[in-house]
Amino acid sequence: MWLKPEEVLLKNALKLWVTQKSSCYFILQRRRGHGEGGGRLTGRLVGALDAVLDSNARVAPFRILLQVPGSQVYSPIACGELLSGSDVYWAIATGATLEEINQHWDWLEQNLLHTLSVFDNKDDIASFVKGKVKALIAEETSSRLAEQEEEPEKFREALVKFEARFNFPEAEKLVTYYSCCCWKGRVPRQGWLYLSINHLCFYSFFLGKELKLVVPWVDIQKLERTSNVFLTDTIRITTQNKERDFSMFLNLDEVFKIMEQLADVTLRRLLDNEVFDLDPDLQEPSQITKRDLEARAQNEFFRAFFRLPRQERLHAVVDCSLWTPFSRCHTVGRMFASDRYVCFASKEDGCCNVILPLREVVSIEKMEDTSLLPNPIIISIRSKMAFQFIELKDRESLVEGLLVRLKQVHANRPVHYDTSQDEDMSREQIKISLWNDHFVEYGRTVCMFRTEKIRKLVAMGIPESLRGKLWLLFSDAVTDLASHPGYYGNLVEESMGKCCLVTEEIERDLHRSLPEHPAFQNETGIAALRRVLTAYAHRNPKIGYCQSMNILTSVLLLYAKEEEAFWLLVAVCERMLPDYFNHRVIGAQVDQSVFEELIKEHLPELAEHMNDLSALASISLSWFLTLFLSIMPLESAVSVVDCFFYDGIKAIFQLGLAVLEANAQGLCSSKDDGQALMVLSRFLDHVKNEDSPGPPIGSHHAFFADDQEPYPGTDIADLIRDSYEKFGDQSVEQIEHLRCKHRIRVLQGHEDTTKQNVLRVVIPEVSILPEDLEELYDLFKAQSLHVSHREHMMSCYWEQPRPMAPRHDPSRPYAEQYRIDARQFAHLFQLVSPWTCGAHTEILAERTFRLLDDNMDHLIEFKAFVSCLDVMYNGEMNEKIKLLYRLHIPPALTENDRDSQSPLKNPLLSTSRPLVFGKSNGDATDYQKQLKQMIKDLAKEKDKTEKELPKMSQREFIQFCKTLYSMFHEDPEENDLYQAIATVTTLLLQIGEVGQRSSSSGSCSQECGEELQASALFPEQDSVFADASPGRTTQDSQTFPEEAEGDWTVSLEHILASLLTEQSLVNFFEKPLDIKSKLENAKINQYSLKTLEMSRQSQPELKLGNL
Repeated sequence: MWLKPEEVLLKNALKLWVTQKSSCYFILQRRRGHGEGGGRLTGRLVGALDAVLDSNARVAPFRILLQVPGSQVYSPIACGELLSGSDVYWAIATGATLEEINQHWDWLEQNLLHTLSVFDNKDDIASFVKGKVKALIAEETSSRLAEQEEEPEKFREALVKFEARFNFPEAEKLVTYYSCCCWKGRVPRQGWLYLSINHLCFYSFFLGKELKLVVPWVDIQKLERTSNVFLTDTIRITTQNKERDFSMFLNLDEVFKIMEQLADVTLRRLLDNEVFDLDPDLQEPSQITKRDLEARAQNEFFRAFFRLPRQERLHAVVDCSLWTPFSRCHTVGRMFASDRYVCFASKEDGCCNVILPLREVVSIEKMEDTSLLPNPIIISIRSKMAFQFIELKDRESLVEGLLVRLKQVHANRPVHYDTSQDEDMSREQIKISLWNDHFVEYGRTVCMFRTEKIRKLVAMGIPESLRGKLWLLFSDAVTDLASHPGYYGNLVEESMGKCCLVTEEIERDLHRSLPEHPAFQNETGIAALRRVLTAYAHRNPKIGYCQSMNILTSVLLLYAKEEEAFWLLVAVCERMLPDYFNHRVIGAQVDQSVFEELIKEHLPELAEHMNDLSALASISLSWFLTLFLSIMPLESAVSVVDCFFYDGIKAIFQLGLAVLEANAQGLCSSKDDGQALMVLSRFLDHVKNEDSPGPPIGSHHAFFADDQEPYPGTDIADLIRDSYEKFGDQSVEQIEHLRCKHRIRVLQGHEDTTKQNVLRVVIPEVSILPEDLEELYDLFKAQSLHVSHREHMMSCYWEQPRPMAPRHDPSRPYAEQYRIDARQFAHLFQLVSPWTCGAHTEILAERTFRLLDDNMDHLIEFKAFVSCLDVMYNGEMNEKIKLLYRLHIPPALTENDRDSQSPLKNPLLSTSRPLVFGKSNGDATDYQKQLKQMIKDLAKEKDKTEKELPKMSQREFIQFCKTLYSMFHEDPEENDLYQAIATVTTLLLQIGEVGQRSSSSGSCSQECGEELQASALFPEQDSVFADASPGRTTQDSQTFPEEAEGDWTVSLEHILASLLTEQSLVNFFEKPLDIKSKLENAKINQYSLKTLEMSRQSQPELKLGNL
């Protein structure tokens, strides 16, 4: 690569560099020891020096120096690859390959060498060359790939190094890189860690030993920070078979966060594509940068902390202070500005939070800057409140951006001001009074100050008359409601009356939703529930309808109007409980895994007693899915929902821990899971709400309604208070970090389940060993996942995006979740198929794919792939020949076949030449009888089969022969096989001719036809593809007119019988084949194959080279 010219003293560098080429102006040098055979000591020492010294001392093996005559100073201007520094004083570019450095040398000779002779001044020469090189660098650096990094030149160096070392496809984007150590047992290996969009890679070269490590993100099952005997802080990567530790990072926190983000994005994009939507900046994997990942992490924290819509995008985060009138001072914190919100969070957790939807904002103004109020702004809202922010850095650009977004929000959704106040509230004594006092001091709209005081009020229980209103405010569903006038009504009109699987499921569950409550014992309540659930299923078909949504919606309808209940359901399903309500309930399972870790942290004695916490997780799953509504009396469970709408999922975690702590003694004494379930169910069924104004309504599962002994009840207010006091220290950031950590494990668990189910179905049907099937499945899955991001790149490359069929669909049956297309199949075929035919392999792979693609959707499943492979490796000879036969007739062989231009497709060959069997004339009669009997036996077997394969035309037969010839190439018995196939081919051509003549005469019986076929003449020549002999006349050469091509046929039975006559061919097809060596080679080469799609604009099909 070209690099910025910097001065180098050649005198001190001669010991480490050797001159390879030189001219009057340039010198090409090689690093001493590089490329020297025999592992010489010099090379090992220099390699060790390059590996041990820090990144500023590392060099590439080649460089080009600008030599100005009469000067002792040289400028290195190009290197083969990228690192930095030739000695400790000057930083220079580095390289790795001789080919690249020679390209730069050739460019210099062709473009600069002759031009420099016109300069008289040596300074002019140096300036001219430096200017040219800088221009080349600027041109290369102009690409977005380098511009988006903090240090484009160093990143460009690392990118070249990454590409040269690991030889990934061009689409594999390097995100960032770090210097670190990789531990092998107790031995650290210093090297470089490269993080790309699909792989974690490590490279080390130390004392002549090179180490390359490639781990796909999709194979990582656990990513955690840990410690070993020597270091207190390392990053551990766990895959199915290995654990690897990395340490000695300058900033381990940063590295771990980036790795977490990459693993999370990749796994969810590839394995959880059922409902996962990437941020707009991450939609194109090839453009993901380190900054994008950091921005995504910040966006996710922002949306989780304030529980905002998923599509909300963060624009600015600034430190500031907010005037809080209740404390009569400014509270230090941070302002978050997004598309439609301005939010504030105090640095002291829980002290004060504020959410300001821009649709509520009337004005944003800058105030005069003073020493007491530096850089202040005032944000005024509709309810005649104002929020004063001070100490804002870059206030001008911040306010400018806020005003632009405020204008957009008001233009898209005009604000209808409503100054009326709801003063006619029912009174629930002390609670109502406390809430009214709070509204006066802290605000009564969505823009209220959210402090520890309001959390205590929520924990006491929200008054019945305020519950629906406060749920709308805390969840910010009120903003969605006001921003979408008429939306719900239109959804109801569009969705009602339509009948589908979702509506059938809804109808089935309508009467199971709070059947004990009077509101749902009549058609009015049932109809409202039906409309809300059907409208939501129509709005979000990805989720549609899931069980437990009916219970949640019925409770929402008790405290909110129908349209308000709809928007509350939207808030819960789409942002407060992400990924809970879908086919695999991934979100709920992730939170169960997080809950297990919290149990181990906060209740270690219980965790130690219950060896398998998954039993508790299976019990607690309904707690999370229904927010305790299905397992507590309703009047108590709604208090849990109050806390959930204010604090989000954190409230459910801490309440779950409080429930387990209250029952720890009973759980520790339980003998099995069933008894533990009874302990928890009995406790939860007796949680009461003494402040509830209405009559008690028990949970509809009540296990112990007819207990003889009274069970002491627990007040929900006491339980919630205990949960906040004992387990309320978990922050949103900690929970989101735990979710990210455990999502990897949950997704990989689903993948393992899928794999085991697929193998359980396939193993009885094939003869391939189970351990080999596992490796085949991993290769198949890797190909299926690899295409997903690459296809998106191709669709962006073409002007008209091409439709893409889903390769990974978790909603399909296990055996059909992963599928591959023709390109992926061709790649796998070349890697693992025993039928390698040189350049013909790709054509054979295409025909095999067409044969296996039964439903013509251009995708095949693992079962079809491995069944075909099983025939190739373990099938009997007749099964292998039958497969080859089917590969050379339609639908596998088409008129537009890749090999259609073969000269063999032109006028058909004549076979009136005699055939040599290598037998004496006395044996000829016996051989004819043997062949005749064989044809009769095969004809009888054919009658027993259910479906007869069509006969093969001569064009198809020639292609069949060509495949056989290709398969024999480089076989140890190659000559014998060629002689045998030539003999068999000529015999079959004669059989076809005999059959053609008997068919055209129409006077011979089947027995006569068989006699004619078996008694073909015995010629002298053995080459089917040789030209006609010189002695033949023109009339003889046209014995086979072209129009008769359709009549020339041979059957599978003829081919098999003929092949059986040659022992060498029988030995070839019956010899044992080893799949293990193929699999080992495939695992190595699956990452080293360069893709060619982007360079093949005119041909969308991928062409793979021979392996």
